[in-house]
Amino acid sequence: MNIDEFYTNCRICPRNCGVNRNTGKGFCGENAQLRVGFAGLHSGEEPPLRGEKGSGTVFISGCNLRCKTCQNWQISGGVKNNNAFGRNVSAEEFIIICLKLQEMGAENINIVTGSHVVPAIVQNLSAAKKEGLNIPVVWNTSSYEKIETLELLDGLVDIWLPDIKTLDKKVAATLFNAPDYPEIASAAIEWMTKKGKVIIRHLILPGYLESTRAVLKWLADSVFCEKTAEKPQISIMTQYTLIKSIPNAPQRFVSRQEYETVLGWLSEYGIEEGFCQELVTGSDWLPDFRKENPFSSKLSVPIWGYKNHGLVQIKED
Repeated sequence: MNIDEFYTNCRICPRNCGVNRNTGKGFCGENAQLRVGFAGLHSGEEPPLRGEKGSGTVFISGCNLRCKTCQNWQISGGVKNNNAFGRNVSAEEFIIICLKLQEMGAENINIVTGSHVVPAIVQNLSAAKKEGLNIPVVWNTSSYEKIETLELLDGLVDIWLPDIKTLDKKVAATLFNAPDYPEIASAAIEWMTKKGKVIIRHLILPGYLESTRAVLKWLADSVFCEKTAEKPQISIMTQYTLIKSIPNAPQRFVSRQEYETVLGWLSEYGIEEGFCQELVTGSDWLPDFRKENPFSSKLSVPIWGYKNHGLVQIKED
């Protein structure tokens, strides 16, 4: 695979920005280099993903959305996608990261938000597998992806972890700067459900309960009712936290009443397979990627971290 060709007139994601990312930056804020913000064992994922020692998360810098709800805004680049934390990694370094996570007992390699750098990830994962990577690969995504790009990952990804943020175009435009998100994401998720194990995440947003209701109804009517080799599961998240540096974001936590309303809808729509996070009303858990360990020490064991604007450290035993 000649990945330079993918970036010459970039059409990797639905933005179709057409930028030559070999010489400049696309809408995602990234050039053709793969940048990583953090890698480590993470125990905050869903039970089948974290296992005993945690999921081997590799957080990719940059993003093709502009979410005002983004908890990883420091590495996604925030709303403007400027100055995202992270550092370029070569194919060799990416392989080292993956194999180190495997050596430490990671349940899987969990690629977080890599939609804008799929060609590089495909090339690097393929090389890592040749070097001995044999644990499952998780594709942890916003779902704002082209199917033809996802097809590059077919055969490399074992578990699909898509987010469905909203099916309301106005909400998508206001909060994610992507009015076409509903049709793009729903098509991507429907494709994933035909490709293996799928856990579909949805974050409840305070004040946007009707958006959540529409998502649950669509899942019940169009996704969970389909006959697939492995039935998809849902993961309801409640951990929205106001990021003060991002303007016009929802200004409060999810309320107890909103939480219980959503639980009632799950029952109403007969959605039983999956996970539901307990109500989270605090910001202590919010990651800070300026630190060697952005997460609570109870949740994460770092092996590679963005620190002090570029200091990289791979921990040895």
